[in-house]
Amino acid sequence: MRSTRFSFLDRHQNAVGPAVAGAVCIAFGAIFIRLSHVAPAAAAFYRCLYALPVLAPMAFFERRRRGGRPLRAHLLATGAGLFFGIDLVLWCQSIVYVGAGLATVLSNFQVVIVPLAAWFLLSERPSARVIVAVPIALTGVVLISGEIGAGAYGRNPGLGAIYGIGSGVAYAASLLCMKLAGDAEARHTRARLFEMTLSSAVMAGAIALGLGQLAKVPGPSAQAWLILLALGSQVAGWLLITWALPRIDAAVTALVLTLQPAGSVLLAMIILDETPSALQLLGVCAVAVAIPLGAMRANTRRLTTAESPVQL
Repeated sequence: MRSTRFSFLDRHQNAVGPAVAGAVCIAFGAIFIRLSHVAPAAAAFYRCLYALPVLAPMAFFERRRRGGRPLRAHLLATGAGLFFGIDLVLWCQSIVYVGAGLATVLSNFQVVIVPLAAWFLLSERPSARVIVAVPIALTGVVLISGEIGAGAYGRNPGLGAIYGIGSGVAYAASLLCMKLAGDAEARHTRARLFEMTLSSAVMAGAIALGLGQLAKVPGPSAQAWLILLALGSQVAGWLLITWALPRIDAAVTALVLTLQPAGSVLLAMIILDETPSALQLLGVCAVAVAIPLGAMRANTRRLTTAESPVQL
């Protein structure tokens, strides 16, 4: 019995730490955006732009070590990045209306969108867990939107919820592009992330330019927060999560998936003095329950790298 226990610890202890660290890095993302006081689309653009100089050499050395990739993989990574750029813009806009913590919870609604979209587009029948997760997640979204009860936090929580759901839909489309690339892309995590980030920067930059949000260069303080956002969420958070999740069991994965949005809400309450209502916090709990239900398959104990289910 003792040997079995120690075997389990030896197998997973090296992956649990990076998984938790990645979740914490991602949880801070919305906080950095609020602290930067930069327009939503511009914040999304700079998050991707400032990550590129770090990701480029990583992608280069990975290519030298593991070889090239087919054209289809490049196209799907680019498509995933374009959708991810839209996701980031909508998520940042949601932060404006409903706050950093609640916006992050709303964007994680994609965990129930992806399996349903895969059902219709790829004929992959969703598990019973997903069927259970959908009404739970929808209930959470309604509670967070402030449509029920009084005293909801946010400038316009209902509009924030719409942007948050839109963010989840865009991120679901990004994940489906990665899913189409198959498990072979798991060997090229850094190259794929570089291509995704590059096309995300193009998409977010085009939207920001169209909205006139790039006319003014952010000041030094804002730039510092944006650099932390890029290095923390776009680089460290993504790489840590995508490396760790396939290496840990379902129970730990579920905890990590819940830690990220819950951590964002807690950090926003402590650092930004955000005060969600009791019903909104109940909605957070509902979505937090739905996240691991929607993300975990019934017939496997782990996730593949290509299916990172957290909002990054």
